[in-house]
Amino acid sequence: MTHQSAIGKLGEDLACRFIRQKGYRVIERNYRRPMGEIDIASLAPDGTLVIFEVKTVSGPDPRITAEDQMTAAKLKKLKRVAEVYVAAPQTQRLIKDDRGWRIDLLSLTIDDKNCVVKHYENIG
Repeated sequence: MTHQSAIGKLGEDLACRFIRQKGYRVIERNYRRPMGEIDIASLAPDGTLVIFEVKTVSGPDPRITAEDQMTAAKLKKLKRVAEVYVAAPQTQRLIKDDRGWRIDLLSLTIDDKNCVVKHYENIG
């Protein structure tokens, strides 16, 4: 495993912990299709299906922010795979009361002592 992929996995693990503490229920991780991947699929406390994109950077002064890693091209790709995921019958059974779905971004900055998580709702 490369350093970058190890940081990414750590970021996703911390992101799951963060959203569980906010009352979300993680229903799937690393949903992969040829057109892309969903990092975390979850149900919000109100029953909305939330697709989380997790971006993680490490170090005391990263060269690029986690938010800057979420480009328009990456968002477009994520929307395509999210639409496939949401249309699947097993996913449709999870969506309650026509709450619908949204895409959120979790930005994590990790250094030796801390992890700062920022949650951006409905980015797409």
